[in-house]
Amino acid sequence: MKKIIFLFFTLFIFQYSIAQTTYIHCGKLIDTKTGKIAKKKTIVVQGNKIVSVVDGYLMVKSKTAKTINLKDKVVMPGLIDMHVHLEMEYDKKTRIKKYILNEADIAYNSVKFAELTLKNGFTTVRDLGGTGVNISLRNAINAGKIPGPRVFTAGKSIATTGGHADPTNGSSRKLIGNPGPKEGVVNSVEDAKKAVRQRYKNGADCIKITATGGVLSVAKSGDNPQFTVEEVKAICDMAKDYGMHVAAHAHGDEGMQRAIIGGVKTIEHGTYMSDKTMDLMIKYDAYLVPTITAGKEVAEKAKVKGFYPDIVVPKALVVGPQIQGTFRRAYKKGVGIAFGTDAGVFPHGINGKEFRYMVEAGMPAIAAIQSATITNAKILKMENEIGQIHKGFLADIIAVNDDPIKNISTMENVVFVMKNGIVYKR
Repeated sequence: MKKIIFLFFTLFIFQYSIAQTTYIHCGKLIDTKTGKIAKKKTIVVQGNKIVSVVDGYLMVKSKTAKTINLKDKVVMPGLIDMHVHLEMEYDKKTRIKKYILNEADIAYNSVKFAELTLKNGFTTVRDLGGTGVNISLRNAINAGKIPGPRVFTAGKSIATTGGHADPTNGSSRKLIGNPGPKEGVVNSVEDAKKAVRQRYKNGADCIKITATGGVLSVAKSGDNPQFTVEEVKAICDMAKDYGMHVAAHAHGDEGMQRAIIGGVKTIEHGTYMSDKTMDLMIKYDAYLVPTITAGKEVAEKAKVKGFYPDIVVPKALVVGPQIQGTFRRAYKKGVGIAFGTDAGVFPHGINGKEFRYMVEAGMPAIAAIQSATITNAKILKMENEIGQIHKGFLADIIAVNDDPIKNISTMENVVFVMKNGIVYKR
């Protein structure tokens, strides 16, 4: 009897594994590691993994096997956006929403933004700051409760009093209060350590600091330094102890230098970056996350009367147009580039525009795609699991209509999306 049960169980598992086998026929396939494009390939997917990539169009006669025809498409690994905000999407009512939306409201909104991001080809994202709902969103996606990209989140960003991520900026004096490390506001080395530990306790995957002033915060300066080197170093050292890296929002040059010397892994935006700072980034192996799309979108919206508070408008008009030029200089100088958009500052789902802006600034199309795949996978310490279509990697696979090397705008129209072996767009 035991032998019969064992045999039945073995046959069940065998049939289940066969049922999970998918053959994807690719007209063209981008190898992100070599930068080359192969023709007529078959990707064999079993469960959530790629089990092989073979020449030609492999045909398997089986009732349980599934074939996906992408013979007229260009196939590549799922994309990785290193700077999104899945809890929100900025509009004219954003400031008011801070006071009237409950956590449940934010969560329901984030579900839509997450699905939109996934269906536009971004199978993995790094969420760099919200209320902390982004941690629950990540958990819900991982549990298969809702569709969305694989999320690495910072939870709530860390700022100094009055800094870019101080959650009480712009509030009345009755509501400003005195937020501390728990709320992500620090003013000393000890505060800094406690804030990192709190984020670890909350379930964050990484740390985000606002090293300088910001464009959209209700504060005068958009670029002044807002942390000391000692505070940054305390944050980075503590983050390392807990297996996390640190991202630093930064527009001003002095704040960037403090952040890099302190140990951050990525600089977000980098608007007024000098040659000296670029040299520091190369020396300390830090990466620039350009967010060119955010710069352009913010500058454009600043021209719409009433869209932003009056104190934000001049910052947006000055900072926005600078970012693409800084990216151009940094790339030519040899600074590492990690693809990131700041989606949420602008509508989710149009993240693909960033590729076009990067190519406009002089980055080859294949290098831009590599920055959104193998580079970002490396920063996330997932280089052996995502960012490539290769045996043993997770089955994160997307397709576009045209060859992006010849027409980079095709990255704005992803027509097929598979994440973890499950098709979400076809």
